[in-house]
Amino acid sequence: MRPIRLLANRPPERFYRGGARISAFRGELSSEEREPEDWIGSTTTIRGESELGLTRLPDGELLRDAIMNDPEFWLGAAHVARWGADARLLVKLLDAGQRLPVHAHPDDAFAATHLGIAHGKAEAWYILEGGVVHIGLRRDVEAEELSALVASQEVEALLALLHEVDVAPGDVVWVPPGELHAIGAGVLLLELQQPEDLSILLEWKGFAVDGPNAGHLGLGFDLALAAVRRSGRSRAELRHLVRAAPPSGSVFPRDADEYFRLDRHPVAGTDQLAPGFSLSVVTSGDVEIAGQPFPVGTTLLTPAAAGRLVVSGSGELLVARPPMP
Repeated sequence: MRPIRLLANRPPERFYRGGARISAFRGELSSEEREPEDWIGSTTTIRGESELGLTRLPDGELLRDAIMNDPEFWLGAAHVARWGADARLLVKLLDAGQRLPVHAHPDDAFAATHLGIAHGKAEAWYILEGGVVHIGLRRDVEAEELSALVASQEVEALLALLHEVDVAPGDVVWVPPGELHAIGAGVLLLELQQPEDLSILLEWKGFAVDGPNAGHLGLGFDLALAAVRRSGRSRAELRHLVRAAPPSGSVFPRDADEYFRLDRHPVAGTDQLAPGFSLSVVTSGDVEIAGQPFPVGTTLLTPAAAGRLVVSGSGELLVARPPMP
């Protein structure tokens, strides 16, 4: 069995600009102005949509439906025994054609209590093309101050609350639930996250989004902002959130393991990929998997039933997986 090569899955008309870097990385024709995300192996819809965001397999079937019909084939017996047909993973390529707004995501408990859904949204990034990211408060902030900045849309003051960090290709950024963050213009990254589309927007001026209505998940800002971490991050803590990835193996901090895993897999000669459900991206070189060549920018879906696969050539793979069951 070979991995399944996935076509691009780029929801149109997102609220921020971007997409050209994804097209260049994947070797595709240029994109529309607001197609900044490629949802890879997605069983998750854009919030409020019935199908937009979902991945279709080459035969036209939705991956979500295929997994529901045969979860052990796709996810493996151990995963299904613990979590059923919940893949527990969403992977994206993201091209920030402009700086993204300052925002945060709720944790599992908040999402369950106030939204009645199974997951919050932890996320982490592997940087493919560098730039600047804004993450973590530089100091403690009172709820009243944060609320006032959101209401007045004092963007510069809001952004100034966050650490500004330069990132380079091969760096990783861990974004725990509740952490304020914004991706700077020009950054291309691979994002792993919990499979929900949940964002609390603290900033919307200059973006194609109705922030006062769409920015609080339908909860009102008084409640939504309660999901935001307001404690400052020290420089030592910041180094835990943003750091260079090791040359091989698991790249994210251990804190991320309960949500998802990402392995950096250099290919030199012949090796094997561990069995299990995975979503992979070829990031460099010429790579063959199960005897089939895949160029840079290829995105691949591997069901658990494929078992252990032979990989060969010279290059690098990023292999994303759900948490260990």
